[in-house]
Amino acid sequence: MIQSVEKPLTVVDPKDFVSTGHAEFCLLGRSNVGKSSFINALLNRKNIAYTSQNPGKTQTLNFYLINDLFYLVDVPGYGYARRSKTQRRAFGRMIESYLANRDALKHVFLLIDSRHDPTKDDHLMVEFLQYLNVPFTIVATKADKLSNNQQNAHMERLKKLLMLDEYTSIVMFSAVTKQNRDLILENLMRFAREDA
Repeated sequence: MIQSVEKPLTVVDPKDFVSTGHAEFCLLGRSNVGKSSFINALLNRKNIAYTSQNPGKTQTLNFYLINDLFYLVDVPGYGYARRSKTQRRAFGRMIESYLANRDALKHVFLLIDSRHDPTKDDHLMVEFLQYLNVPFTIVATKADKLSNNQQNAHMERLKKLLMLDEYTSIVMFSAVTKQNRDLILENLMRFAREDA
């Protein structure tokens, strides 16, 4: 299903955003939620996105062209306390500008660690996406750490805590076991074809 992946185009300043002509799908989540592992597992590439033991490695918007059909856009993780306030504000403005002004953006995948309740920043991001009317899917990462019963209970808890409507999906995901990798890929391909 993944036939080609180009090395990412990196962007720092919103004014540098280029019109690509392709649909874009954004990956959001707090630092250390597993975005790089998600990208590598989803694209079946070992190091297309660099993982690190230290949170906050991603500091640019990274555009990955997939199958010459659509872009996956990885953005800096939010909620990383060791960044300076100035840096956090700059990243916040960059992310907000992308989400609010990018016509090519078709869907957001919001990654939340399945082992914990959503953080205050997760709640704020959900509210912001709802305010912008941007469709999104919750991806509960590190699902291999939970039993099937725990996963089902966690999805129900997420729905309540985040006050999600019936149109917002929650998908349990594991970069280790590849749980629901195919489902997410199928959705990406479908969204991209609908936009083509």
